[in-house]
Amino acid sequence: MIVCTRRLQLARCHVAYAMLPPSPQPISRRERTQDADAAIRQTDSDAALARLSAVKKGYLTDAFIGHLVPRSQLQPPRPPLINVGTYIRSHSIDHLVEEWISISKQQHEQCQIVSLGAGSDTRFWRMATGPYKDYLRVYAELDFPEVTVKKAMSIRKSKLLSAVLGPPETVSLAQGGLALHSPRYHLLPCDLRKPPSEILPSLLGGILSPSSPTLLLFECVLVYMSPEASSNLIQWFVDYFQSKSTSSDPGVLGAIVYEMFGLQDNFGQVMMNNLRSRNVLLTGALPYPTVQMLPGRFTRHNFTMSKALTLREIREKFTPKSELARISALEMLDEVEELNLVLDHYAITWGVKLDSPSDLSRVTWTQWGMRMVPDFPGGHELQWE
Repeated sequence: MIVCTRRLQLARCHVAYAMLPPSPQPISRRERTQDADAAIRQTDSDAALARLSAVKKGYLTDAFIGHLVPRSQLQPPRPPLINVGTYIRSHSIDHLVEEWISISKQQHEQCQIVSLGAGSDTRFWRMATGPYKDYLRVYAELDFPEVTVKKAMSIRKSKLLSAVLGPPETVSLAQGGLALHSPRYHLLPCDLRKPPSEILPSLLGGILSPSSPTLLLFECVLVYMSPEASSNLIQWFVDYFQSKSTSSDPGVLGAIVYEMFGLQDNFGQVMMNNLRSRNVLLTGALPYPTVQMLPGRFTRHNFTMSKALTLREIREKFTPKSELARISALEMLDEVEELNLVLDHYAITWGVKLDSPSDLSRVTWTQWGMRMVPDFPGGHELQWE
């Protein structure tokens, strides 16, 4: 279907920053020339500002994000379209992560989480102070060295963030301040586009247990990588858990991906052109013209189960009506049509890999996914089929 002229004009204004807002301090041509990755790193600052805005407006609760955003009290709010999009993204991923930990709890196991391209994410602190804190064995974050050094400095400067890590004597900086280690939390610098076998063994080898349930988080990171590089990255984790486990019951491996897709249409081309003007290329989105193709990212690596939903589907079918009513009362949203258009081009994909898929004791893992309790009498649970 051809997108109308008015819609494309609105898209040009909104889509480039709906979930990826434009930098408040545009990157100069000289900086782009000297550092080709500066624009990609800037997307983390954009996402952090979007989350801060959603928190200030009451969409989300996050006591920690302000400690990772410079001059957070002076940052202006984002438009309602961005706040709603940020809420749906966070709600979806939080739901899947909590479900993963809940299943680990049922299995009487502590789980591990590896967030790749974590940026300024606060999920560790929210989890470590939440109801599932005792079921988190390790939380590792990997990102560019330029990102990790800033985050490490922010953590050390914040009493709130530092206190969650544990006693001061158990927290240490490494690699000249690029890395940070604590009993459960590890901040690790690397370029995820490089061959995984060259960088990940030294970073994660002494941290991860191959026999523990492990969840990989990819929030808007694989889309900036070549399909070959992202496939190699996933395969490394698959091989690691298959080859390193010394037990007869290796740990379960799961993954969540949040990213753009379906950019071959007119709307997607507008998105790509806007981002290209910021020196951001979305090469990782090209193999996925439809949401039905997204699970293939994991099934080609022999994952036992993989599924995907667009953010629009999640908003309309997997978000409680009471929550939709609550957030709709926070701000007036005039661009509902444009919001739906944006949400149709973002998706959450999740998958799980079991070495013994026939083991009845692990059937629960294959049922992991988006689910909700609708707001009508009887409260029948709605979940992905």
